[in-house]
Amino acid sequence: MRTIRSFIDAPLAAGLEMLLPETASNHLVRVLRLQTGDTFHLFNGDGSDYLAEIIDIGKKGAKARILSDIELHNESPLRIHLYQSIARGDKMDLILQKATELGVAAFTPVVSDRTEVKLDGERSDKKLSHWQGVIRSACEQSGRAFIPPVNMPMALNQLGMNLKTAQAYYLEPTAKLCIKDLTVR
Repeated sequence: MRTIRSFIDAPLAAGLEMLLPETASNHLVRVLRLQTGDTFHLFNGDGSDYLAEIIDIGKKGAKARILSDIELHNESPLRIHLYQSIARGDKMDLILQKATELGVAAFTPVVSDRTEVKLDGERSDKKLSHWQGVIRSACEQSGRAFIPPVNMPMALNQLGMNLKTAQAYYLEPTAKLCIKDLTVR
């Protein structure tokens, strides 16, 4: 049977009864057609899933009781931070979704000379919020316990000064070496 998972931005604990947020409530009750007594998983990015049961469905939404917490240990041991040039259209969403499903731990959008998407002020905040929503949805689908952060976009020429790692790889389609040719130290 498929595990139904829903993200909510609230502290969770076993025994807690709560009115689910409107988006989660609508999705669980109207889209997935869960009924009183049905169980599902909630998560908030703290490293656990929480088994919950719908205890009431009303006009204001669904009320749930958290039955137990389930500590998850399914994160990748590789701490990959993806610095991704901003792609236009839905391509960036797809990149973030698939990279999240593959276990990337953090994202930083990169602005280069050829970046067609221009982010400034309010537009940047909206895009970051949208991308974080894409990542949350990917975590719901893939069963991840932690939600990778999306950092503020940075210019490509500033990238080298901000790297805090001993190893970094720049992927270039016309490169002479492949990742398999590199020795890991």
